[in-house]
Amino acid sequence: MEIASPSGGRIPLDPESLSHEVLAELGTGRHYVDREFMDLLEDTERISEVNLDDYDAIYPTGGHGVMFDFPQSENLEALMARFYESDKVVATVCHGATGLLNVQLSGGEPLVQGKRVTGFSWREEELAQRADAVPYSLQEELRKLGADYRTADEPFVSFVVEDGNLITGRNPGSAAPVAEAGVRKLETTPA
Repeated sequence: MEIASPSGGRIPLDPESLSHEVLAELGTGRHYVDREFMDLLEDTERISEVNLDDYDAIYPTGGHGVMFDFPQSENLEALMARFYESDKVVATVCHGATGLLNVQLSGGEPLVQGKRVTGFSWREEELAQRADAVPYSLQEELRKLGADYRTADEPFVSFVVEDGNLITGRNPGSAAPVAEAGVRKLETTPA
């Protein structure tokens, strides 16, 4: 596993996530006190330097900050298209699905067009009191691209959607189940 970022180098963290109770319950706090893990965030590889042949999957993570960073990263978009078109696993969780918004396949169509997907819902934005702070509704942007956006009946429950090699999770509680679905997919995919 490697951690890469659009600009490479240090990955900034959302200070609110350091104290958010729900994220702490999911084990996020454990990572903040794990010096070895935190050191991985100090000097990340640039996405533009990632060699597709070295990896079997890509898994953009979430957080509100990626709503600004991911849709502006042509390198991420190109890499995700290459992963998908190479029959490799493309998985996202929560706001990480913003990395799918500008991804076009070689035929010019959006990667998400006609695909079943999920990501942080507008109802969850409202309940998290972020509806006025975010630049757009991820849910609506995915639908505008022709995605078949799906969500669970209840907010903040784990929810994963699989459509071939595209695996998406709705919220932070879906992170581990998305990773598990990705591993299962890798185990069943011929090398």
